[in-house]
Amino acid sequence: MLPQLEIADTVRRTVAPGITQKHKAEFGQFLTPSSVARFMASLFPASTVRTCRLLDAGAGVGALSCAFLDRWVAGGFGFDAVEATAYEIDDNLRGHLAQHLGGYQGVTPRIIAGDYIELATADDLFATKQPSGYTHAILNPPYKKINRNSAHRLALRRVGIETVNLYSAFVALAVAQAAPGGQIVAIIPRSFCNGPYYRPFRDFILKRAAVRHMHLFESRSKAFKDDEVLQENIIIRLERDSQQRGVTVSTSTDDTFTDLVTHGHPFERIVFPNDPEQFIHVPTSPEKNAIELSPAIRCTLADQGIKVSTGPVVDFRLKEHLREMPGEGTIPLLYPGHFSGAGTTWPVEDMKKPNAIERNADTEKWLYPSGFYCVVRRFSSKEEKRRIVASVVEPSAFGDAPVLGFENHLNVFHENKRGLPEALARGLAVFLNTTAVDENFRRFNGHTQVNATDLKLMKYPSREILIELGEWAMQQGARTQDQIDAKLGTLTE
Repeated sequence: MLPQLEIADTVRRTVAPGITQKHKAEFGQFLTPSSVARFMASLFPASTVRTCRLLDAGAGVGALSCAFLDRWVAGGFGFDAVEATAYEIDDNLRGHLAQHLGGYQGVTPRIIAGDYIELATADDLFATKQPSGYTHAILNPPYKKINRNSAHRLALRRVGIETVNLYSAFVALAVAQAAPGGQIVAIIPRSFCNGPYYRPFRDFILKRAAVRHMHLFESRSKAFKDDEVLQENIIIRLERDSQQRGVTVSTSTDDTFTDLVTHGHPFERIVFPNDPEQFIHVPTSPEKNAIELSPAIRCTLADQGIKVSTGPVVDFRLKEHLREMPGEGTIPLLYPGHFSGAGTTWPVEDMKKPNAIERNADTEKWLYPSGFYCVVRRFSSKEEKRRIVASVVEPSAFGDAPVLGFENHLNVFHENKRGLPEALARGLAVFLNTTAVDENFRRFNGHTQVNATDLKLMKYPSREILIELGEWAMQQGARTQDQIDAKLGTLTE
């Protein structure tokens, strides 16, 4: 007889193609392939509990629960019995779910029709402040933004959970509902690891649980390839009310796990001590990279009087003032398309973006004085090798323009909204364009967006060293990536 997981996976492959994109968007749910489900079930440690109380929220057709229960049936756990609670909002999937969970002896299935957030936030555990009894939770939660004043956001807020996406809400609730020592394994987008919007979620889980294991797929598109999901995903195992110790980090190219590599790391490499944002880093090798090792890279931007801000010109809000090409009464408006490895090119004809903005009473407060700035694109494409791409704004490219407009898709390094000394701007760009910076950045950033907050919290060389780097760059002219990377290795305190 086939294991229930294989039966569930056959159903998944049959059902998934018939789910419309509109339906997926409504529920934010992508069904878990059997290979991923089996790997997630393998991450649970041995347990001494006699009765397992299993939670599967957003259970779909039951692949995750089946993977867990198949491991139990094969002798992977010593439970006498399992109480399996599975939430599923989709009427079209619950029949399959009930059939799959009902195929096990010794399992008491409880299929709950409805909205997990709505039902869980009404749970008595939040009234009594006592953890409920789930000993294990296995989750592939839905991925969908939660609107600021939606019923979900308000319900979560009432129980002390502040978050912006269904997936992080599901994980926070599962942690809250776990018994002391309870194990939670979830596959979720990696976007929670950094950025201000997920800071309350990071605070919530790190206060209540220890991170035990993280698995990273090196290919963005392979974990849910049948559904063409391109979000970078991570599998994480959390342990409720436990002391944080070392963390296991594993990687594989895709969901076959044929090239699985595993390393252990001290927690200090995962969440840096004294990091107020509690960014979660995912180092993919035991060796520290050049950024961690260099004694010359220990400064913050604030130490050096440098600030970084998102470009203040939001074009759609100032649409009536935008001009395709420069003319009388306009000043340069800069987009990422104006920058390349060769420097600043302005104006750019046929760019499909305006090159200029009128200078008037409505736009004046969004403009910066002309000068040298370092800029970093906020978005890179998934195909690009580099996440961080830095360029130098060269005022000579704009003639005698007294002020500049920086569009919202750029991050701008400045000194109190004024330009930087030329050598400092060029030194910042050299440093930010090193391979080591890009590798280090990817350890906590799992999506294509580079936020000003991310750049603000990075460590940099001192102002003096950055100026030296800039002077070196000005003498070198055109530089290869190898030359830039080699120069980083020569930095001393």
